[in-house]
Amino acid sequence: MGSAADKARGKIKEIAGKLTGDERLEAEGRTDQAKAKAREAVRSLRERARGVRDSLKRDHS
Repeated sequence: MGSAADKARGKIKEIAGKLTGDERLEAEGRTDQAKAKAREAVRSLRERARGVRDSLKRDHS
């Protein structure tokens, strides 16, 4: 599942938890959202690292 879908699922869980008074579901939703954000950050970092690597390869060629 993509990180956007994970974020949406987490938000739905969080809202459902708030509406029903289920603190565990609410916390689970916040955790799902945080995981999705972390995955996005790692993906972005990898892409930037590849860009730097490719730039260095071109400079040394």
